[in-house]
Amino acid sequence: MKDKYSVSKTLDQINQKIRAKEAVVLNAREMTKLVRTQGKVKAAQKVDVVTTGTFSPMCSSAALFNIGQQPPLIKTQHTWLNGVPCYSGLAAVDALLGATETSEDDPLNKVYPGKFKYGGGHVIEDLVKGKSVRLKATAYGTDCYPRTHLEKDITLAEMRNALLLNPRNAYQNYNCAVNLTNKIKYTYMGPLRANMGNLNFATAGELSPLFNDPYFLTIGLGTKILIGGATGYVLGSGTQHNPSPPRNERGIPKLPSGTLMVKGNLKEMNPRYLRGISFAGYGCSLSVGIGIPIPIINEDLAWFTGVADSDIDMPVVDYGHDYGAGKSKILKYITYADLKSGEIELFDKKVSTVPLTSYSMSLEIADNLKELIENGEFILTQPQEQIESN
Repeated sequence: MKDKYSVSKTLDQINQKIRAKEAVVLNAREMTKLVRTQGKVKAAQKVDVVTTGTFSPMCSSAALFNIGQQPPLIKTQHTWLNGVPCYSGLAAVDALLGATETSEDDPLNKVYPGKFKYGGGHVIEDLVKGKSVRLKATAYGTDCYPRTHLEKDITLAEMRNALLLNPRNAYQNYNCAVNLTNKIKYTYMGPLRANMGNLNFATAGELSPLFNDPYFLTIGLGTKILIGGATGYVLGSGTQHNPSPPRNERGIPKLPSGTLMVKGNLKEMNPRYLRGISFAGYGCSLSVGIGIPIPIINEDLAWFTGVADSDIDMPVVDYGHDYGAGKSKILKYITYADLKSGEIELFDKKVSTVPLTSYSMSLEIADNLKELIENGEFILTQPQEQIESN
């Protein structure tokens, strides 16, 4: 009986080549060119790993940290970092800082009243930069934890533990946002000018991790990744993961679909790949850099990693009338290639397109991961549990 694939490799075989510094590694953009010119079988024969990357606002991100104890001991009930509230209902001195939580004494509001917000994403960036932040904690006091108040400056190095623990990152596809009303709208996709004055979108296109493995054949629980410039891991599907979206002929979802839950050691991260951001009139977030390797174990994976910007259809949604009312509908599909051009035609009008994702940074992340693998410094891992996808 003939094997289904003419090319078949195991992850162990690929890792042996990585350790020997003999693996052939291409970034996703390079792989697209190879598959288009030589076909999926030859590409699978030549290439061992394809590296992907994205650098984009990822609101569902957080830092899980432990401040350590000092006499007298405390069980924190309320915690703030630089005035940003953290969730403290975990254990004695554990807390969770959400990227979109805003400061109760917003320093940006003093400079830009009502426009920009300082929040959790900025605190995370400050910590990774090595800056001191102001810690404040209160407690009700117990026999074993008598302290009721703690206030001091603290750095990331002084924290006992600190993880980046992100419930929903690396969306597989996402809306393009326009505003059909005659008044500007302030959204998590950025400001949208009246009467389709701009179209904002977010993805890295052919570099984006989940466009290169649309059915999660190699990405699952335990997949080793780059996150914030450091080694991290996929924990499974992220919140709001949609395993069964409508897809085009290449398996690319036609609406927001797959997501990942990821983690990494915050103390090892690079502030270049973690940036606190603020959207005018809306709030704050965190731009996160993620790179994921795709092992080319057969020609199907070569085919998927050969995805081009022109293969990716992105839905256009009105954030003016419909989105906030929960009645959003797709107005049109536009390819990522057209969006990258800087201008598209929508309802007989020329509309400027504005990326929220940095393509150049996404490529940089993919190339950083490529270099690590080529140098034998990044060994791939086998998923221990598959992510649901149909």
